Amino acid sequence: MGIVATQSFKNIISTYLGFFIGAINTLFLYTEFLSDEYYGMVGYMLSLAYVIMPLMAFGVHNTLVKFYSSFKTRVSLNSFLTLMLFLPIAIIIPLVLVNYICYDAIGDFLIGDFQSNKNTMIKNYLWHTVIVAIALAYFEVFFAWTKVHMQTVFGNFMKEVFHRVGTMMLLFSLYFEVIDVEQFMIGLVAVYVLRMLVMKFYAFSIKLPVIIFKRVTNLSPILKYSFLIIIAGSIATVLLDIDKVMLGHYIPIEQIAYYNVAIFIAAVIAVPQRSMHQILLPLSAKYLNERDIDSLKDLYKRSSLNLFIVSGFIFLLIVLNINQLYNIIPEEFNGGLFVVFIISVAKLYDAILGSNNAILFNSDYYRMVLFFGVILVIVMVFLNIVFIPLYGINGAALATFLAIFLYNSIKLYFVYRKFKMLPFSANTLKIAGCITLGVVLFYFWDFSFHPIINIILKTAIITILYGLVIYAFKFSENITELIDRIIKRK
Repeated sequence: MGIVATQSFKNIISTYLGFFIGAINTLFLYTEFLSDEYYGMVGYMLSLAYVIMPLMAFGVHNTLVKFYSSFKTRVSLNSFLTLMLFLPIAIIIPLVLVNYICYDAIGDFLIGDFQSNKNTMIKNYLWHTVIVAIALAYFEVFFAWTKVHMQTVFGNFMKEVFHRVGTMMLLFSLYFEVIDVEQFMIGLVAVYVLRMLVMKFYAFSIKLPVIIFKRVTNLSPILKYSFLIIIAGSIATVLLDIDKVMLGHYIPIEQIAYYNVAIFIAAVIAVPQRSMHQILLPLSAKYLNERDIDSLKDLYKRSSLNLFIVSGFIFLLIVLNINQLYNIIPEEFNGGLFVVFIISVAKLYDAILGSNNAILFNSDYYRMVLFFGVILVIVMVFLNIVFIPLYGINGAALATFLAIFLYNSIKLYFVYRKFKMLPFSANTLKIAGCITLGVVLFYFWDFSFHPIINIILKTAIITILYGLVIYAFKFSENITELIDRIIKRK
């Protein structure tokens, strides 16, 4: 776990830095510097771009990681890498042409029956969305290029921090009237394109591509995997972002802004998982290619335990401070309390699965998981159609929670059936008990101070108590060693 612990720790730092900047943007700058309608439009545009990104990437970012270590000669490897660089273009060009030819029809479909003046602005930003989706797709390809060389820190910094700093600069430029709102929207697109270009130069500095147009060995399974991973990536993205896209179909677009704030708060729980996943993915692929099941099992259990401890701590901080946090942001955003609670639970369930996704996406069993995923996406769309008209943004959150719960449960069961291993241990139950006890003891208790002071004091108390319990009972060897090193340095 050395390389996992080292790079995961660095990735967590950069990811939390990104989320800290994102929190300032999401909770304060967007809400103050941009109208609710345009804030909702930004959330809708980026969510739609993330939904179509896996299709634009043609699954290359996962295919590159899965098959890279299987090529042993220089010529075969360079031929494979050449294919990976050009394959997304095969789908990007037709999709761009379709958007050009059917622009009005696509815009009318996305607006749906909710023909208010606010929601018709969606049609004005379709090209913005397409360009962002292409930039996202090739960013992931270049990031995967670095992952296979076990270099994830810079890529994770670019993925989590760069675009948020760029967005902050644009928001301040908008506030000081250096740019207008239309230039802000164009600038947002430019930030994602620039991020992709910087990642490209870094990836090629690690390994410069040698363009060789020769037949790639195992071409058929590579293309088949790429095609199927489009579905897998689309499923994962749809589970995260389709709710925002469908909200734009049913309710006023400014409510997407309120939903975005709640989702962002809950998404902080996923930071450790996102950070660790960058290195878990190539390591799991390596163990599977080498048939090293013992190492794979050890990685599965350790990643689950460590992620549950860290994500559980963040879950407590969010849930126990959420009421005070909503007291310091504009009142109209307060309707997202239920969204924060239910999505936080879903994110915590994600974390406890550890390297489950990395195992499935790099194994020979991904086909069946894709089959179940497609069914669950259909179920999620149906649940959104039912719940959003009834409960608005709370209905979207409920639909997302149910879909994620079902999808994760199926993946957990599938890995157990095929690999005979579970990520859980006795310590998993103990940590769950600590988290539950923390919620029961501290949720209804607050200081009678200003909300910010209340949050600081309550966070300090929870941090000390939770840290002492985790360290005293030595739930995780890796976390105990990390705390010991920190203590010795002091």
